[in-house]
Amino acid sequence: MGVRKREKADQTKEAKKLVAFAKLNNCPTSPRKMRLVADLVRGEKVERALHVLRFSSKEASRRLEKLLLSAIANWQAKNEDANIEEADLFVKEIRVDGGSMLKRLRPAPQGRAHRIRKRSNHVTIVIGDNKNTQS
Repeated sequence: MGVRKREKADQTKEAKKLVAFAKLNNCPTSPRKMRLVADLVRGEKVERALHVLRFSSKEASRRLEKLLLSAIANWQAKNEDANIEEADLFVKEIRVDGGSMLKRLRPAPQGRAHRIRKRSNHVTIVIGDNKNTQS
């Protein structure tokens, strides 16, 4: 491995230490409904995001709250010596992608059938330090 490549790899490794992520796959909610809630917490501080999710009336907010708590726990496991109150964590990135679709048929008038698509989604949440952010 060359010197430049090794330096770039070391920089990437150090940058990954500053962030933590959590993923939720095949969540049985449509991506459109999940994006409405995800847009509320994108770029917010973690404490504020937890409050917004806790008091939101949407069903998707319960799942995102649990996922955010998981990302915080992952960050704590990675940075055991750091204090979470002093870390000034924020939601760096939250991504909602479409998952697999269950396709069903519903009877319709005059012998026809209408297709029902039961959508699911994948959510990825990345949290990071506010102090050491380069991007």
